[in-house]
Amino acid sequence: MAAPTIPLPARCFAELVGTFLLVFFGCGAVHVAMLTGALAGLWQVAVVWAIAIMLAIYVVGGISGAHINPAITVALTVWRQFDWRDAPAYVASQFAGAFAAAAVLFLLFGPFLADKERAKGVVRGQPGSEITAMCYGEYFPDPGRLANGTDAYKHEDHERLNALVPVPAAFAAEALGTLVLALVVFAVTDPRNVAAPAGRLAPVFIGLTVAALISVIAPLTQACFNPARDFGPRVFAALAGWGDIALPGQRGAGTFAVYLAAPVLGAVLGGGLYRCLLRPMLPAAPEPRSAPHEVVLDDARRRAGAAAPGA
Repeated sequence: MAAPTIPLPARCFAELVGTFLLVFFGCGAVHVAMLTGALAGLWQVAVVWAIAIMLAIYVVGGISGAHINPAITVALTVWRQFDWRDAPAYVASQFAGAFAAAAVLFLLFGPFLADKERAKGVVRGQPGSEITAMCYGEYFPDPGRLANGTDAYKHEDHERLNALVPVPAAFAAEALGTLVLALVVFAVTDPRNVAAPAGRLAPVFIGLTVAALISVIAPLTQACFNPARDFGPRVFAALAGWGDIALPGQRGAGTFAVYLAAPVLGAVLGGGLYRCLLRPMLPAAPEPRSAPHEVVLDDARRRAGAAAPGA
């Protein structure tokens, strides 16, 4: 018997809460690393992001499916695993959750942000304040190295750093990273995939996938893979005093291409790679009545009236 459909407002609220948790813990780790030094090294920040994703999925996955990412919502919609009529509300909720998390982090870390800017000799909203704006929106390449140490900010150092990652390279990195993420999401939530993690472990592997991707791609683009994660906090930062430094940022239209278009394109391609090329190679055995590899995301999508991965 099919489970009753969960109302769209309830699912949207769950998406808002899930995305809030993701951004609060993930961007919170960036704040701690950049402003206090309490987290040392890229891997420590990546692990916090992984845990944030796991927690968000486990908390709201049974209600909304825990997309918590507009790129994943679009990919599921394109590959007919989510109702396109619900997608705009999901995306709006994800952006709202990310914006709210940024606001809370600003309230908590405001004095630390101001202290970092004083130490580096930069004025919020002026060139160089990327070293604190990066705690919210993302930049390519990662300006974190400019925030480290005790030396004052130097414009020439920033120019040399920016030259290392042009817009096409950043676009490719974000598209590829999101392609891999979507590929894993589609694979580990497919009940027909006998190699998928058993029980309710799919969120763990999704989180670990993000941690691995951050470890490779973050030095290039800060590893976004999620338009809500970037633009919700970016809009907040623009309103909180960073202005043009936050939105649109130094790269102008390139910012929108890298952090909005590239993740969506990558997610659609990753979902298509699994659905069209890999899944047809799986054994055509009938699915068991009680699918042993069914996970939170699948169950929620059915209850939300959307086809689960593999359906």
